[in-house]
Order: sequence, then C-alpha cells, then structure tokens
Amino acid sequence: MKAAIFYGSEDGTTADVAEALAEALSGTVPVYDIADAGLAALSDYDVLILGTSTWGIGELQSDWIAAEESMPNLTGKRVALFGIGDQIGYPDSFVDGMGTLAHAAEKAGAELFGAWAVDESYEHEESTAQKGTYFVGLAIDEDNQSELTEERVAAWAQQLKKELGV
Repeated sequence: MKAAIFYGSEDGTTADVAEALAEALSGTVPVYDIADAGLAALSDYDVLILGTSTWGIGELQSDWIAAEESMPNLTGKRVALFGIGDQIGYPDSFVDGMGTLAHAAEKAGAELFGAWAVDESYEHEESTAQKGTYFVGLAIDEDNQSELTEERVAAWAQQLKKELGV
C-alpha cells in the first residue's frame, strides 16, 4: 500500500499539520505541497491524505480549486482528509474547504475514510464537512484550539492506522 499526504497552505498552518501528521504516522508517509506536486501526482498513490484550509466564508484553499473540476480518477483509492478552520470567526462555514475537497474526491471515485467525531469541544454552528455527528475528516482550529491540535493529530493518526489495518 503506497500512501502520501498532499496539502494546500496559504500561511503554513496546513503544512505544519501535514508534517505533524506524517511524524505521527511514524515518519514513513511522504508529504507534498499540492501547488508543487500537481493533481496528477494523486494517481501515484493508493492511499491519499488530503489537507486544506478554508478561506473567507467557506472557500477552498487556492491550490486545491482546480480539484473541484479536474480531480483525476480516484477509483479504487482510499482518501482521508483534514481541514483547518476558525470555528469562532466563521461558525457557519467551519472547515467547509474540507467538505468541498471531500465532495470532489468522492465525485472522482474515491472511498473516504477517517471520519472524525464532532464532540462538545467544537463550537461551530454549521459545516459542509459535517455529516451527522462526524466530520468527513480531522477538523483542526489553530486559531482557537491550538492546545488540542497535537492530541487530535496523534489520535487521528492512530485511527487511520487502525482503519487501514497497519
């Protein structure tokens, strides 16, 4: 099973979370900035971990915008997602970028995994990344809950390993 992490980052926060996740996954998973790697590189891996921030009011991070229309065929690939957002400043669109990216991956044939429980520690009102009591992936709020990031990343890495059977 060949896995990689791809992220898009405006100010470095998503890149930092991607690196922390790689470390939590025993440092064996390569990390790529999607701006440099390009969408075609997604085809080279069986398992993809995709990370994005949310900009403005629910907008996808700029390096991922092409994915909405030009995502390569992901049939047979397993995709986990993580998203960065601000649940206090944007409570109606918290990690919506992750929801948009998840929709694009599913539309391209991917099988999503790595859903993350929405618990009482989250204070948002709405999110396109939320399906019932779960986010489609790991939701991170560095603006308001940075003290929870390390713990959340470590727990999600363990969850991904378990779901992948490794």
